Amino acid sequence: MDDDDEVVIIGAGICGLATALALHKKGIKCIVMERSESLRNVTGAAIGIRPNGWRALDQLGIGDNLRHTAVRLKRAREISLDGGRKKELSLVPWDGETRCLRRKDLIDTLYAALPSGTLKFGCQLESIKLDPHSTKPILRFIDGSSIRAKVVIGCDGGKSIIGNFLNLKPTKMFPSSAIRGLTNYPNGHSFEHECARLWKDNILVGIIPVDDNMVYWFCLLPYIPKDEKIWVDPGVIQQVTLKLVSDHPQEIRKMIKNTDMKSLSITHMRYRAPWDLLTGSFCKGTVTVAGDAMHVMGPFLGQGGSAGLENSVVLARTMAQLGLNGFKSGSKLMVHRVEEAFNRFVKQRRMRVARLSLQTYLTGMLWGTSSFLKKIMYIVLLILLFHNQNGHIDYDCGDL
Repeated sequence: MDDDDEVVIIGAGICGLATALALHKKGIKCIVMERSESLRNVTGAAIGIRPNGWRALDQLGIGDNLRHTAVRLKRAREISLDGGRKKELSLVPWDGETRCLRRKDLIDTLYAALPSGTLKFGCQLESIKLDPHSTKPILRFIDGSSIRAKVVIGCDGGKSIIGNFLNLKPTKMFPSSAIRGLTNYPNGHSFEHECARLWKDNILVGIIPVDDNMVYWFCLLPYIPKDEKIWVDPGVIQQVTLKLVSDHPQEIRKMIKNTDMKSLSITHMRYRAPWDLLTGSFCKGTVTVAGDAMHVMGPFLGQGGSAGLENSVVLARTMAQLGLNGFKSGSKLMVHRVEEAFNRFVKQRRMRVARLSLQTYLTGMLWGTSSFLKKIMYIVLLILLFHNQNGHIDYDCGDL
C-alpha cells in the first residue's frame, strides 16, 4: 500500500463499491479498504431495488447484468391473518421497475466491474485524524499501520468511524428488529411476483421472490430479543422465528424451516434521525461520508441501498465536474476543488436523504407501535407530508 494514496474509500459494501466504480468510470483513481478478509455479501440476504435505484445501476453500467438475476415485481400486497381469517388490506400496483436482488449478486457484480487491485482486504480502520502540518487525513488501522490519504470517503456503515470524525450525532435505534433469510425451491415456488406483507398479532412477515426458485423473506419483530444467542447462532434465529409463526399458514412455516441457514441474520435496526440529516456536517476538508454512514435508515421503504447507489453517481459526477480527474496530485487547487465538490455533493443530497429518512422513520414507527392513537398520528403525518406515498421512486440521480 502506497503512502499518500489519492482517494481512499473506507468500506466495501454496496455504496463503497458503487462509489469506486463510479469514480473509475470518471477516470478518478481510488482504492477501497475493507475490514473483512473477503467480500461481505451474505448479511442481509437480499435487497429491494426500486426504479430510482435501477437508474443509478444503469449509470454505473451494470443494470442489465443484474436484471437477469431477478424477476420484476408487479405489486405490493398487504394481508391480515388475525382472527384465523385471511383478509386483504391493500393491493398497490408498482409502476416502474422493482426487483429483489440477492445481496451477493449485487456485491459480486460491482466487484467484478472494478479494476484489479482496487480492493484491499483485512484493513480495519481504528481512527482518523488530520496531519497538523499538511491537513491530509491520516488513517490508522488496528494492526498499527497508518497511511496518509489526499481524499477519504467513508462508506463504513451506520457505526461509521468517519462519521464520528465529522462529529455526526450518534445514530438511533428503532424499537424493533428484523430477521431475514433466503429459501430455495429447487422445483420452483408458487408465490406471486409481488411483495407480500402478512400481519398477525403485530408480527409482520414479508415474502418477496428473487426469481422462480429463490424467495427472500423477512420477519419484523416489535421488540428486541433478549436471548444473546440469537445474535450469533443461525439455529436459534430459526427456532425463534418458527415459534413466532407457529400459527401462520403452513407455506410460511415450511419456507422458514427450509431456509438457507447461512443466509439467516437478525438486525437491531438503526437510523440517523431525519432532523440530524438537515443539520449534520457531512464533510470536512477532503473527508466526506456516503451511504449508510451518511443516512442509515430502516428497510421500510426499501430505499437504503438505492439511496447509496444514488450517492455514488452524484459524488463521482460532482468530483469530475470540478476537474478532479485531471488536476496535479496534491496541488492546493486540487484540495480546494475536492472541498468544493464535497460541499456540492452534500448540498445536492441533503434534502433527498432527509425526506427519505423521514418517510422511512414514520413508516417504521407506524409498523412498530401497537398503540392505536400513535398509529393514527403516524398515518396523519404521512398523509400530510407525503401525499404521494410512492413519490420517492420518481427521483432521478442524473447522468454519471
